[in-house]
Amino acid sequence: MGRGCLQREPVPPVHMRKVVAVGCLRNPLPRLDSLLKNAGHCRQGVKVEIPAQFRMSNAGPHQDRRRVDGPGRNHHDRSLDVDTVQPAGVAILCLGLNYASHAKETAAARGREAKLPEVPVFFTKAPTTVNGPYNPIPWDQSATQEVDWEAELAVVVGIGGKNLSRDTSLRHVFGYTVINDTTARDVQMKHIQWFKGKSMDGFCPMGPVIVTADEFGDPQAKRISCRVNGVTKQDSSTANMIFPVHVILEFLSRGLTIEPGDIIATGTPEGVGLGRTPPEYMRDGDLMETEIEGIGTLCNRIVAS
Repeated sequence: MGRGCLQREPVPPVHMRKVVAVGCLRNPLPRLDSLLKNAGHCRQGVKVEIPAQFRMSNAGPHQDRRRVDGPGRNHHDRSLDVDTVQPAGVAILCLGLNYASHAKETAAARGREAKLPEVPVFFTKAPTTVNGPYNPIPWDQSATQEVDWEAELAVVVGIGGKNLSRDTSLRHVFGYTVINDTTARDVQMKHIQWFKGKSMDGFCPMGPVIVTADEFGDPQAKRISCRVNGVTKQDSSTANMIFPVHVILEFLSRGLTIEPGDIIATGTPEGVGLGRTPPEYMRDGDLMETEIEGIGTLCNRIVAS
């Protein structure tokens, strides 16, 4: 078990006023505007300061209020009360094959010639995939026998927009968090599109916090890794993305409006189970740890059903 799971220290010592708790996320998705609206409700006198350009006055209709608590809570008790609302208008947008090494290992595993994408490859995950940073990942054995890991940096949109310029697109980013784009490989291989294989319930753990963009710094200079049962499977840098974050935002927003609260998973590096010889997939009881420098570690155990 990695240090992140033992200690549950989501972030190194930083200015906590620039860190927003994610906590146990489940459907319905917490919207970013709700996080902003409740930014003052921190415990122990810790107040999260939201940059002025991201402050909102209208949070929209609320379905209910749930406290960030339980196993997904930041154990330093620096958390927010989060309003939960219907996920309408909030998207989980993902990139495939955004690291050259992963594109090559995927092609080799499928017996194809490796060809790097000339434009970003986008797909989506269903809202019901959203899971907490320390929650178990349900493995429905009737649906899949090949549960794979994919460590990814996720962008949280703060200011909506359309047809963004790569020169200014990062101004629309509220912050960054960790996602594991957990995948049912056998289901993915059976379908021409990736949506189904990427959208098993609970297959998108995220958190443990959102670190605001100004605190996080350069998104293309962060170590990203994944461990399974304490064994390192992925260990790379976001510097190796084919399409960096500012370019992703330019392509994604071309003719398509991105909205506050949208989550963009930026792709995974090499080292997934599919690309190993022989292929490796997670089994009941396996512990998956997903870590990104400057944010923290997800700790999720696979639980068969």
